[in-house]
Amino acid sequence: MIFEAADFVFEPPREVAFARRVLIKPSARCSQPHPITTSRETVGAVIAGIRRISSADIVLLERSAGPETIHSIYRELGYDFPHTMLLDVNQCVPVAVENPLPRPFAIPTFWVPNVILSCDFLITIAPFKVIAEEGDFSIKNLLGLLPTTKYQREMKALSGVARHPDVDNMAADLYFTLPFDLGIVDGRKKLTSADDPLQGDIEDYGKVFVGSPYEVDCEASQAAGVTTEYLRLIGEIKAEKGRSNNDDGER
Repeated sequence: MIFEAADFVFEPPREVAFARRVLIKPSARCSQPHPITTSRETVGAVIAGIRRISSADIVLLERSAGPETIHSIYRELGYDFPHTMLLDVNQCVPVAVENPLPRPFAIPTFWVPNVILSCDFLITIAPFKVIAEEGDFSIKNLLGLLPTTKYQREMKALSGVARHPDVDNMAADLYFTLPFDLGIVDGRKKLTSADDPLQGDIEDYGKVFVGSPYEVDCEASQAAGVTTEYLRLIGEIKAEKGRSNNDDGER
């Protein structure tokens, strides 16, 4: 669904009411304002919506892409929400989670922060970015959950202008390995860049996309008029599973 950002009120799914711990993954790897990062307004609206129906612990989880500490970035971005845990990916204990795909695109087993496994509901909130004529939305935001110590080579590809060919493969793998419950694309503003997710042309857009991560990223890609490679890869697997289920039903 697409909402007007000016009067966006987050209405959480009913599953949130039964959650003991909710994890929010913003895009906040540097202290630059929205749309380089997720806006405080949208993160705040999501937290307020959760609080209306649940007393669950709320965890914000991110890692820094540079020399700044993640906690200094949280402060600069105004993520000073009361009764909310602000955690650093790189200070969490990494645990191995197997990729369920029989033929992974890039990585068969991911190291991810252990706190993710203790959360009952997972939300990814990404800015509305179009980089190199492709979408950079809620599913690709999951790459920020990979601890630097385990992915030093990959971090170089993910953090700057250079775009590694496996980035989309890794995003598709993470979609199936860490099934997030909700995706939000924070389109209060839109960033368009030829090759750098940290700078480019910025314009007011005034929309917030909310839905399942795959569906919301597809909707954002369609709104931006672009084709997004990691969505194509995910779509292929979904189509294969659909054909397999149909074949099983016909037997």
